[in-house]
Amino acid sequence: MALRSPGYPLRVYGIDFSGAAQAGEKIWIAEGVIEGMTLRIEACYRGADLPGSGPGRERCLPALRDFIGDGEAGVFGLDFPFGLPRALVKENTWEDFVLSFPDHYCDPEAFRDACRTAAGGSEWKRITDQESRAPFSPYNIRLYRQTYFGVQSVLAPLVREGAACVLPMQAALPGRPWLMEICPASTLKREHLYMPYKGKSREHYQARARILEAIEEKTLLSAPAPLQSTILDDPGGDALDSVVAAFAVFRTLCHPDGFGVGSNDAYALEGYVYV
Repeated sequence: MALRSPGYPLRVYGIDFSGAAQAGEKIWIAEGVIEGMTLRIEACYRGADLPGSGPGRERCLPALRDFIGDGEAGVFGLDFPFGLPRALVKENTWEDFVLSFPDHYCDPEAFRDACRTAAGGSEWKRITDQESRAPFSPYNIRLYRQTYFGVQSVLAPLVREGAACVLPMQAALPGRPWLMEICPASTLKREHLYMPYKGKSREHYQARARILEAIEEKTLLSAPAPLQSTILDDPGGDALDSVVAAFAVFRTLCHPDGFGVGSNDAYALEGYVYV
């Protein structure tokens, strides 16, 4: 199995991302380690708890970027779009698109307005969004801030510094962090676990518990009771989403055939959602 290959990363991070002003309170990170053919979740915490971070976006996103680029090699699953539909990309390569992104858009609103104008007011999806059954276009009203700040504040600096490999647009090089785009909703749909689980009611809590139990049965060793409580007690479901992200990454590592794509493939320019 590829999981046993020399240089293959054994640490997995699922990151439920946010572009909100208080991003440090909304971002959750699940850390896991691969043991044999299972994934053991060791920690789950907010972005504000990262070294040098804080509740506000202006502190949390640089801290998250440093956490990814300066830490030990691992695989990071992040739930924001890594690209746009081909028709909205002026550059010839994904790397050029990412590196020029901060120069094209001064803020999230300018980004969304430019996309909507170019699309004639429509909300286009990428090929991978359609295939993975992702719920929104990258510049949808519910997602555009995540896309903007994810590309502008996380991907662009890491790509510029050569501090990470962004799959499948870049080669997965040993010794560097690997980044994958994931979508918890798409993963839950694939696993037939998509149900209302974000909320404070008892029914929402029970739904989170069912989802976590089902995922543990598939790939994870049982988490300690305090860690399970941390995951289930978050009413927004963001903590659970970070675990779902880690699960999606782990499953991809077990079946890594889709890591690379051809230079003419739509994924190479638009990005790819690993479910």
